[in-house]
Amino acid sequence: MTKLINRPEYLEQLLQHKDVDLVKIVTGIRRCGKSSLLDLFHQYLSNHGVAETNIIHMNMESLRYRNLPDYLTFYDYVSERISESGKTYLIFDELQAVEHWEKAIESFRLDFNVDIYITGSNAYLLSTEFSTLLSGRYVEIRMLPLSFKEFLTFYEFEDSITIEEKFQRYLQFGGMPILREYQFNEARSNQALEGIYSTVILRDILQRNSGASQETLQKIILFLCSNIGSITSPNSIGHVLSHEGDIQTGKGKNIANKTVDKYLSMLHSAFIFYPVGRYDVKGKQLLKTLGKNYIIDLGFRNMLLGYRDTDRGYMIENIVFLELMRRDYRVYIGKFGETEIDFVAEKPNDKVYIQVTESMLSPETRERELRPLRMIPDNYEKIVLSMDRNYITSYDGIRSLYLIDWLLS
Repeated sequence: MTKLINRPEYLEQLLQHKDVDLVKIVTGIRRCGKSSLLDLFHQYLSNHGVAETNIIHMNMESLRYRNLPDYLTFYDYVSERISESGKTYLIFDELQAVEHWEKAIESFRLDFNVDIYITGSNAYLLSTEFSTLLSGRYVEIRMLPLSFKEFLTFYEFEDSITIEEKFQRYLQFGGMPILREYQFNEARSNQALEGIYSTVILRDILQRNSGASQETLQKIILFLCSNIGSITSPNSIGHVLSHEGDIQTGKGKNIANKTVDKYLSMLHSAFIFYPVGRYDVKGKQLLKTLGKNYIIDLGFRNMLLGYRDTDRGYMIENIVFLELMRRDYRVYIGKFGETEIDFVAEKPNDKVYIQVTESMLSPETRERELRPLRMIPDNYEKIVLSMDRNYITSYDGIRSLYLIDWLLS
């Protein structure tokens, strides 16, 4: 096996679920490192005394398995190879290539002494039939591109490069692991990102949604990329695009709304964008309308729109959102009266309110960012993250942190 780059946080998650009678499903956008993670796990098993005869590891997108298009042929093929002694580890990459694969997986669970690991590049993998069949018997591990912390260990930097310069590169190139091969060559990196992006659009979206228009999809993607960090709704997006003549609205205005809704759900299913709902902190309820969409990786956004330094505020907000997801928070946009809180992040017994801004140095900005946090009457932690390296670490109990320190903490 080629030398694999470790992603310890994810490997640790797999190991925590190892030998538990749940199907482990690793989901995430194409090329974010899912296959490498399974290779690392395979290596771990081998190094810890599991015989190769007790590991079945198949990438279903390989032509080697072209004769296993459906669950019956797949089941028969794998069953014949399952060891009769001890537990067998079944590792299947890109399983969405097998039709009704979930029936075979459920059958392996019932018929053999196995521990099952699966990856897939779109959320159709977790679609309704599957969830119904395996309800309560699987655990999803969401894999994201590199965090800033991982980015620093993936690349080799000259000693003279400051942490700010490294962060600047992270903002510009994003965290798709494959880009390491190009050592920050912008043209080559963009070509690589374009290749991944096209595959996702063509294979994970258009092939699965017959009748979807590539042109409309592209326009909605560009709109979302330009409006990261802005509150949008299918209605507002439809309105802008209809106004520009991009989506046919027919007689009723509603068609655009429905169309946009459908395309947004395709983008969420292919893990290109993550939707974030709004939470009314005062009324303690989720609001049905108006949310935000954050992109899975800033490299894609910069590849599509060009990198612009003026967008840094929105870009760092996107980075904070992804980092909160990595840290296992459930993330919402907060609303308190008429004011907005960038993020309300929750775990079963923890909650934190976060504002993100490029700088807190001007009194107006400082007041704008602190005001919503000051209004919240509970005692959960409240933080402002910015790019300022200042000595003020707290404003009336609201912590002020340097974003890079927080990302590395």
